[in-house]
Amino acid sequence: MICLLVLVGFLFVLTAEARVGNSSQLEFCTETEQCLLFDLICSTDDYEVRHYDSVNWVSTNETSWFMDIATVTAFRRLFAYIAGNNIEMTAPVIVKCQDDIPFWQKSIYTLSFLLPVEHQKNPPKPTDDKVYINKMPDMKVYVRRYGGWMMSWIEKKEAKNLRNDLDKVGAEYKKGLHYAAGYNSPMKMFNRHNEVWYIVEDEPMCPSSEELD
Repeated sequence: MICLLVLVGFLFVLTAEARVGNSSQLEFCTETEQCLLFDLICSTDDYEVRHYDSVNWVSTNETSWFMDIATVTAFRRLFAYIAGNNIEMTAPVIVKCQDDIPFWQKSIYTLSFLLPVEHQKNPPKPTDDKVYINKMPDMKVYVRRYGGWMMSWIEKKEAKNLRNDLDKVGAEYKKGLHYAAGYNSPMKMFNRHNEVWYIVEDEPMCPSSEELD
């Protein structure tokens, strides 16, 4: 009986530390077998708040004036890592973006692939010195969903819209950066799913429409 309890406890810890699981648990994760799972804390008409457990990603940085250009180079670099180690693709692919960078300055974009659950504990060591394993902390995020293609100008507009919504309700969030999350391959033409994430600071804000009146 004691051994069974220990085993159950171990499996619970393993699951809590690596919330990467079957994509069927998310309605919008349809192209990969595994997806990053989350707990929904609350939602409004404009955004939702999610909790993500700490997980490992494989990441690379690229500097450019445009996210579109940076991610092409970065994607090839990360794809070489997963292909060379026989790692299956997961979702989402995320890009850490800097906010309010003057148009004449290049920005640093960090592209990250989520490691599947079987590689969460012991990820293969990258051989490319521009590729590294990135353990993102446990965090809560404000999330805005949108469809279509995740191009630079669209992504910036959606990020600004989310910031405006959060500012209206006095929500505290980490300034200066956000994440762009994509769930679809370039070959998917319709019903695409993209997201903007801002990291929650202080207590999450999800006022109802009645509270805003």
